[in-house]
Amino acid sequence: MKIIGIILTILILAGCTSQIGPGDITVHDDPDVTLTDDVSSFDDTDEGIKKFSNVNEIRTFLDEQAVEMQGMGYSGGFGRMGGVMMEAAMDSMAVPMAAIQFKDGGATDFSETNVQVKGVDEADFVKNDGKYIYTIAGGKLVIVNAFPAENAKIVYEDEIEGNPRNLFVNGDKLIVFVTDSDDIEIYSEFDFMPRNRYVSVTKVLVYDITNKAKPKVVQEYSVNGDYYEARMIDDYIYFVAKDDLYYSHGYVDLPVIMENNVKVLSPEIYYFDNPETNYVFHTVASFNINGQDLNAKTYMMGYSNTMMVSKDNIYITYQKNLPYTYYKGHNQERFYQVVVPLLPADVQVKVKQVERNDGLNSYEKWDEITILLEDMYNGMDEDVKIDLIEEIEDAVEIYEAKLEAERRKTIIHKIGIDEGDIDYKARGEVEGYLLNQFSMDEFQSNLRVATTTFIYRVDSTMYNNVYVLDEDLEIIGEIEDIAPDEKIYSARFIGERLYMVTFKNIDPFFVIDLSNPEDPNILGELKIPGFSDYLHPYDENHIIGIGKETEGNEWGGVSTKGVKIALFDVSDVENPKQVAKIEIGDSGTDSEALNEHKAFLFDKENNLLVLPIREVKERVYDEYRGYYKWDVWQGAYVFDITKDDISVRGKVAHEEGEDDYYWNSPWAVRRSLYMDDVLYTISSQRIKMNDLDTIDEINEIELPYEDYRHIYY
Repeated sequence: MKIIGIILTILILAGCTSQIGPGDITVHDDPDVTLTDDVSSFDDTDEGIKKFSNVNEIRTFLDEQAVEMQGMGYSGGFGRMGGVMMEAAMDSMAVPMAAIQFKDGGATDFSETNVQVKGVDEADFVKNDGKYIYTIAGGKLVIVNAFPAENAKIVYEDEIEGNPRNLFVNGDKLIVFVTDSDDIEIYSEFDFMPRNRYVSVTKVLVYDITNKAKPKVVQEYSVNGDYYEARMIDDYIYFVAKDDLYYSHGYVDLPVIMENNVKVLSPEIYYFDNPETNYVFHTVASFNINGQDLNAKTYMMGYSNTMMVSKDNIYITYQKNLPYTYYKGHNQERFYQVVVPLLPADVQVKVKQVERNDGLNSYEKWDEITILLEDMYNGMDEDVKIDLIEEIEDAVEIYEAKLEAERRKTIIHKIGIDEGDIDYKARGEVEGYLLNQFSMDEFQSNLRVATTTFIYRVDSTMYNNVYVLDEDLEIIGEIEDIAPDEKIYSARFIGERLYMVTFKNIDPFFVIDLSNPEDPNILGELKIPGFSDYLHPYDENHIIGIGKETEGNEWGGVSTKGVKIALFDVSDVENPKQVAKIEIGDSGTDSEALNEHKAFLFDKENNLLVLPIREVKERVYDEYRGYYKWDVWQGAYVFDITKDDISVRGKVAHEEGEDDYYWNSPWAVRRSLYMDDVLYTISSQRIKMNDLDTIDEINEIELPYEDYRHIYY
């Protein structure tokens, strides 16, 4: 029975003969706006991407794609597609510190958001300017006069319509990004009345905050789609909104930029010659904070998951996701390229004759081939039959593994930015998937990338890779098959090196040399228990890692314990050492800094490291409710850190006791910052102010938080 099942499997896998359709993907513009003078054909740009000239071109393209994707259930239009879907190097990694004296008594030294690239500010829900803290709390914009801490108070509080996400502060301007929804009327083809459609909208509010107690919205921009990410370089804001491609009954929903509720721009829309299962509009927009130089372009890509921004380029990446039609054609290719060459010579001849018979359609050809295979197997001795099937299985497995590695590549798009200008530059591919934005780094015009390849076949395969791509995103150097059976937990590119942590049972900490981009190589490796989720440079010879401690368990596996802070000495690159570590809490202890670098506060000059911590003390059984609850401490740990040691300076508590919220507690500290000698720790409920040296409490401010949970027992 097993042999019959294997034979049937091979026949079924090889039996699909439909050819893959064209992979052209295109984009359009507003029906009333012509993007180019030539509307007769798709336009190839110098960069190798293409652009639709008008809306009719994208309609034509999508209609053709709908015919070829009927196997996925599409007909009569697409509806929704897609998911809702080293000194210089050290400077780029450090938390920027400012030294500005406010006329009205602000701090002379204060921390800013921990960013990946110096000079490229990253939007966050908390910012400060050395005197005021600006934050989004409970759906409101809140401005706190925070310095001096003894007199701290809220000076402005107002609700923002929609879902405010992040903000920037630049001089007397404050920029807030909001995800909202809108109800629009659309006219489908040949319909007799308008129909309502709910859409996501990204709004950008520009406030004049000259008077902190009375901010004024002086500019408002909006664009179709959900807010993705934003960066600020000098006075220029760059942000990305993602919108699922909507095409139904002749209606195409096109990206539009609104300014103060007036349509001002229909972005040019570009596409790429690679097939995708899901198509998402990525609108990249920019403007000057002084209300000048509004610009936007839209790129139709797959559903992106990682973005990294240097001072010159935006890199947007996503996993290659081929449509169903690709796999139908693939089955046919696999049969003729892998299976047929392993059949007896006389059967090969007969199969190829059937394949070349133009008088038969694809189904008739397969009927003929099926008869040939049945006769072949029926005429074989049992041992010969088993050997042949095993040989075919092995060959198919190798073939599929190679193709799966190809399918699981990451697509990288490079978009140039310069004082508000947006210019597409290149497209590239690397094997595997990226962990986060720190898996990419731009250095001397090259892009360095760290990936994990995971192939799930009969025997799962996992390994890691490092690639160096030139300015055209062509691979010029690589190391593959690093740490088999493990995956990347953290990566940090610093100058000519990459520090990378992989994990399965122990934590290999790798030091990788990238000084010769065409010949990267592993310099050293340190194996220790636990793993690091985030790596941050202390100086050119020391790296801070934060993650989890681990230990072996009784089942032969590994159990995760508390949060671990480790310090690595990499002065001897061939023999990196862990010179200090601290472990906090029991299993379940966590920190937002493990997966959000903006929650990490470090200042080398003050020997200061601050981490938000949710520390699990013990499990408590609730007899009334009949389950265990965690007794937790929530706040921030303040550490003294040098190149040789880590010690606890003190702790700032925001709450302690049984936790009904688990991972979304309003008392969980999410960010910290300092102004001169005052540490500010921020949770959804409050801002606490403590002396930076003694950690003695100075003041506390309650934030406007509302609990919308409904707890049922």
